[in-house]
Amino acid sequence: MTARIALSVGCPAGVGPEVSVAAAAGERSAHVLLVGDAGAIEQAAKGRGLDAARIVRVVEPSAAWALPRGRIAVWQPTRDLPQRDRKPGAPTRASGTAQLAWIDAACDLVARGGADALVTGPVSKEAIVRSGAASFRGHTEHLQQRLGAREVVMAFWSPSLVTSLVTTHLPLARVPRAVTPSAVARATYWLAWLLANVSPKAPRVAVAGLNPHAGEGGLLGGEEKAAIVPGIVRARARLKAAHIDAAIDGPIPAESAFRLALARSWDGVTAMYHDQATIPMKLTGFGDAVNVSLGLPIVRTSVDHGTAYDRAGTWTADARGMKAAIGLAVKLRRGASRPDVKSPRGS
Repeated sequence: MTARIALSVGCPAGVGPEVSVAAAAGERSAHVLLVGDAGAIEQAAKGRGLDAARIVRVVEPSAAWALPRGRIAVWQPTRDLPQRDRKPGAPTRASGTAQLAWIDAACDLVARGGADALVTGPVSKEAIVRSGAASFRGHTEHLQQRLGAREVVMAFWSPSLVTSLVTTHLPLARVPRAVTPSAVARATYWLAWLLANVSPKAPRVAVAGLNPHAGEGGLLGGEEKAAIVPGIVRARARLKAAHIDAAIDGPIPAESAFRLALARSWDGVTAMYHDQATIPMKLTGFGDAVNVSLGLPIVRTSVDHGTAYDRAGTWTADARGMKAAIGLAVKLRRGASRPDVKSPRGS
C-alpha cells in the first residue's frame, strides 16, 4: 500500500510552503497531503513555476489518497489567510496561530489512522508564542504533549551520519545534571530502533562521552562512570527485551565517535547535548539532514532547517531536506511493520 503522508507546511511567511509543494510535486513513492493555507501554497507553486492545475483543494483528507499521480492535494483546516499574513519574510500573530493549527490537524489525522506518517515544515516558534501559545517550545515537545507520549527523543538522520540527543535545548551549565542513566538509555535505545528500521543489518551504536576524552578515567569528569556507563547497560537490556539486535559501545570520546561514525565504524552516535550532535551533523549533512522525533506513537520527521525568511519569496529554496524527510517517513512506516523490530505504536 502506498504510504499516506500528512505534511504541515510550516510558517506561511517562510520557505515551508515552497519546499513542501516542490517536494510533493516530485514525490513518487507516497501520497502527500499538504496541510496549510491554500493561497500560500498556490503562491509558492506559481513562484516555483509549477502548473496551478496540478493543485487540488480537498474538503476531506481522505479524498487526497484517491487523486491521480501528478496532482498535489491541499487540505486547509483553517480560514483563508489574507495576503498580509502570508507575505514572504513577514510573520504575524495570525500566521503563528495558523501554523500551529496545521500541525495539530495533521498530527490528529495521523493519530486516528487517516494518514500513515507526519512530516512537518519549518515553523516560527516566536510567531506561535506571540499568537498566544506561550508554552510552545518546538514540534518535539508539543507533539509529545498532544499525543501523551511517555518519552520522546530528538534524533537527526542523513546519508552520512545518524545521531540522537540525550539532552536538547538546555543551557550548557544544566547539561551534566540532565545526563542520567535513564536519559542515556532512552536516547541510545531509540537510536538503535531508528537504525534497525532503515537498514536490514544489526546496528552498531557509539555512545559519546560528555567530558573531553570521555572523562580520562575520571580525571576530567565523573559523568561517564556515574551516568553514561549505567545508561549503556540499561539500553542493552531494553534492546534485548524488544528483540532488537544491536551492538552498543562506549563511552567513546565525542571527537572520535563522530569521526569514526563518518568512516562507518559505527552506524550512529548517541550525543550528550545539542551542539555535540548538531555541529557535526550540519557540517556533514546540511541540506540532506532530517529531524526525527522518536518515541511518539506516530512516525514524525521534519526538515532540519528554519523558516529562512531572508530567502522566502525568492523561490530559490532548496527542497532536498523536505524530500529526504518524506523519504525517511516512508522508510520508517514500512520498517515499523517488521516483526523483528518494535514499532513506536504502543511503546
